[in-house]
Amino acid sequence: MTSKLPPGPGTVQYHRIYADAQGGSHFDTVTVGQKLACGAPPAAPFYVSEDNPASKYRFYTFQPGWIGDWHPCPARQFLALLSGAVEMNTTDGTVRRFGPGDLVLLEDTSGRGHVTRNVSDGPTTFLVVPVPPV
Repeated sequence: MTSKLPPGPGTVQYHRIYADAQGGSHFDTVTVGQKLACGAPPAAPFYVSEDNPASKYRFYTFQPGWIGDWHPCPARQFLALLSGAVEMNTTDGTVRRFGPGDLVLLEDTSGRGHVTRNVSDGPTTFLVVPVPPV
């Protein structure tokens, strides 16, 4: 699923956790292409991606020291980290650290899932947008 577009103007990257057929979880990096468009005239043109479905949002806040041991994601969802820092582990042994501005698509809705831990000194807050299954 990883796109071969280089990161930079006209592209946005996000991290993805997905489950394989054996229930293992893995990371991937996805690059989304954008086109220069007049998206809000009379404002100057800016880069816009294609529309994707979403209909609601919520916020998650994890207290310092919080650990979400191995668990599958309850639903396919984007997490946009607003504050704090987390580490996420997948079953293949990969650990990634995320901070404010990072975007993660959780798709490991089956299998063992992943571990999430708040590694900051304060609360960690995410904007969460559930997205339909593919």
